[in-house]
Amino acid sequence: MLRVGGSVVCMACRNLVPTRTGVRFRVPLQKLHPLYRAIHHRYYGNTNSQRPHHHTATRYFTSMSRLPMRPPKPHPGSGGRSYQQRRHFWVARLAARLLKLRYILLGSAVGGGYTAKKTYDEWKDMLPDFSEYNWVIPDFVWELSEQIDLDKLAKALPEMEEVAKLLPDFEKIGENFAFIKSLLSSETSGDAPLKATDASSAASQDDSQYKKSSDKERIDQLQEDLLRTQLKYQRMLERLEKENKELRKVVLQKDDKGIHQRKVKKSLIDLYSEVLDILSDYDANYNTQDHLPRVVVVGDQSAGKTSVLEMIAQARIFPRGSGEMMTRSPVKVTLSEGPHHVALFKDSGREFDLTKEEDLAALRHEIELRMRKSVKEGQTVSCETISLSVKGPGIQRMVLVDLPGVISTVTTGMASDTKETIFSISKAYMQNPNAIILCIQDGSVDAERSIVTDLVSQMDPHGKRTIFVLTKVDLAEKNLASPSRIQQIVEGKLFPMKALGYFAVVTGKGSSGESIDSIKDYEEDFFQNSRLLRDGMLKAHQVTTKNLSLAVSDCFWKMVRESVEQQADVFKASRFNLETEWKNNYPRLRELDRNELYEKAKNEILDEVISLSQVTPQHWEAILQKKLWERVSTHVIENIYLPAAQTMDSGTFNTTIDIKLKQWTDKQLPHKALEVAWETLQEEFARFMAEYKGKDQDDIFDKLKEAVKDESIKRHKWNERAMDSLRVIQHNALEDRSITDKPQWDAAIQFMEQTLQSRLKDTEAVIIDMVGPDWKERWMNWKNRTPDQHVRNETKAELDRLLKLHDEHTAYLANDEVTTVRKNLEGRAVEVDPVLIKDTWHQLYRRHFLQKALSHCNLCKRGFYYYQRHFVDSELECNDVVLFWRIQRMLVITANTLRQQLTNTEVRRLEKNVKEVLDDFGEDMEKKSQLITGRRVQLAEDLKKVREIQEKLEAFIEALHKEK
Repeated sequence: MLRVGGSVVCMACRNLVPTRTGVRFRVPLQKLHPLYRAIHHRYYGNTNSQRPHHHTATRYFTSMSRLPMRPPKPHPGSGGRSYQQRRHFWVARLAARLLKLRYILLGSAVGGGYTAKKTYDEWKDMLPDFSEYNWVIPDFVWELSEQIDLDKLAKALPEMEEVAKLLPDFEKIGENFAFIKSLLSSETSGDAPLKATDASSAASQDDSQYKKSSDKERIDQLQEDLLRTQLKYQRMLERLEKENKELRKVVLQKDDKGIHQRKVKKSLIDLYSEVLDILSDYDANYNTQDHLPRVVVVGDQSAGKTSVLEMIAQARIFPRGSGEMMTRSPVKVTLSEGPHHVALFKDSGREFDLTKEEDLAALRHEIELRMRKSVKEGQTVSCETISLSVKGPGIQRMVLVDLPGVISTVTTGMASDTKETIFSISKAYMQNPNAIILCIQDGSVDAERSIVTDLVSQMDPHGKRTIFVLTKVDLAEKNLASPSRIQQIVEGKLFPMKALGYFAVVTGKGSSGESIDSIKDYEEDFFQNSRLLRDGMLKAHQVTTKNLSLAVSDCFWKMVRESVEQQADVFKASRFNLETEWKNNYPRLRELDRNELYEKAKNEILDEVISLSQVTPQHWEAILQKKLWERVSTHVIENIYLPAAQTMDSGTFNTTIDIKLKQWTDKQLPHKALEVAWETLQEEFARFMAEYKGKDQDDIFDKLKEAVKDESIKRHKWNERAMDSLRVIQHNALEDRSITDKPQWDAAIQFMEQTLQSRLKDTEAVIIDMVGPDWKERWMNWKNRTPDQHVRNETKAELDRLLKLHDEHTAYLANDEVTTVRKNLEGRAVEVDPVLIKDTWHQLYRRHFLQKALSHCNLCKRGFYYYQRHFVDSELECNDVVLFWRIQRMLVITANTLRQQLTNTEVRRLEKNVKEVLDDFGEDMEKKSQLITGRRVQLAEDLKKVREIQEKLEAFIEALHKEK
């Protein structure tokens, strides 16, 4: 066997078996290595025997083929065969050498590539990390790179000659530094100059004075050169930043027009602001909203904190006042970059163009209105947050909260607890361990008058998240006798509080009409000419609101990156706890929040109102007729029937009846009918709602349904124009006296009989209550009469005897009759008052009259024949039956008329009122919170909020990682 180029030649089968790749050769078995021959004989035996298939040994020969080859020994007696053998194998040896050369070249190439890659990685690691400056160019700029005119961009950049002109004279600066070094070394050389002789010192005194004066001039000149160079650099940077701002604005405008036809993603700061907005509406009992970073702007009243915020936002967006409190509630301002300088509220779609003065005025007015609306009656400040977003080119991304200014004294017109309320609001925001405190101090007043510095030092004693800002530095420099006091403030040596950084700013000359650009120019001019900066009291990075905004933004995003993931974990734990509680307590109910429950209840209530239109006309009319008669029956019996029945003949009776019915119809009856109809509609509405309540309805809606019912009924006004037509209908019905058939006559008698029996029953109950229990009840139930009941019983007995003697007695007792009854009672030792006698007589006569009317009603059952033929019979003058027929017919016609008005008009108007009430309640979150309550509702609300917050946080964290 022989391995050549990755193959094994097997002479047993006269073939070359490939193991990997190689060239095939045929070699005699005797010329192979003895070891290979031994292996061959082991597997195949004698070469002359029948040769089995050898491919089963391929793996073994392959491994053995890796052994080193040795040249075979020459066969004895071969003679010149060695030369012939070498001549035949020089090609194989050459091929083997070439193959070795190939592997050497391949290994060299691989090693060289790895070395080059390693060298490239080391060189790349030496470069600085520019990832922190990715915010300068947004992601979509790279997508727009092909569409930007690079030639135009190149032309916009300054030429190298211009840049070279701005560069300082480094040789001159080097000479000056060498001079300063030599000067300092000469001053620190100890007492060496003193060792010179007095004569030489006196001789060189004039020269040294001249040299010192020239050295001082050179130092002053050097400082001026350095300041001038710094100003040149600053102007150059400002020009480049302005051009960069314009370029970014163009790029943002192009993207805003939708060149790429893609969905515009929300910016990172907008995502973060949405999280804070949701947290501001979340239940404060969890205190989770206080753990996300935001920049809290605090300061004494009129210290200039609002002006600082406006300089950062680059717009005069807040209402202003001369010394009075203007910030009455916290205002959360989300600053972000955008193509246009605009502002908008969280709950409004209107954009205010901050480049137009009329929009700025409207924005300030809207903020003032929202502040005043958030303040409750009797209060001065509010803890309700107003959310505002400001976008524009070059604005640093951050979230700031402007708080009411801290005051030391409550003035006239303020609530007594205003000072404590402002302190509590400020502490609530500052105690957040991740909040950045922007402490604003008025530089124009004495530092000892500051209140906010003590408050800030209490909340952040180590100053790990506080940035101190000294405002009105121009006034401070002018008024202070010792400008070094300003240096002590910005170095943190005057106040006991500590801070991450100290800044000095100027926010204008104090005029409310100044623009942001004019304030910037004034600030730059002031610091360029101020001796505070020239004398080294202030450092260049400590001045201007521009440097302040950059520092605050960097600190804000650093705090966000450090804390947001931890906060997301907190909400994951809260979500798990809430979901577990829901599964254990409400396993078969969906997680419906308050709004979803309200929509469900709204549909149920509307279904119940619709059911009113399904009530049958017969049901309406029966209810209306019954209720109307219950309402007017007392008036008909007492004021119409009884007075008319006292007359002696039928003509007088009918005349009295007609007059009283006309008066009743004109004044009272239509109003009573409308009242009955309205009450009937309410009762039916309530009945349907109660029936639905029993049909597996959710009892969580009971308070809401009751409130909707009451408010709808309160708002519903009956159509008063129907009263006039109803009056005419009722008057015509009562004018008709003609009973056309016997069934109507019988129905009238039945109606009259039922009415009289009901009245008689009520009258007897009153009499029994007046006189007390009779002898049977007293003996069986062990009851006794009261003294008053005893007197009334004796009076009743005397009056009963009077009625038996005068069966046709009138309804009223004469005075002499009252005296007679009284004397008779006194004779039996019963003292009685005349008023009591008349009152007892009224009830006794009513019973007597009703009993006679009932007996007459029984006689009139057969009187229709006489009535129809107009026979005059004193015993069968059934005028009272005709009266009750007229009343009954009026009730039927009135019920029919009211039913038509109910079904055609009032039910629909009530349904409309219910919809309006539901819509009004749906827009009032406070009302919904009062009417839909319970742990189930609160748990669903918390679950919804926690899930929403967690989703927003995860989206924000993902975007934050992409930006890195």
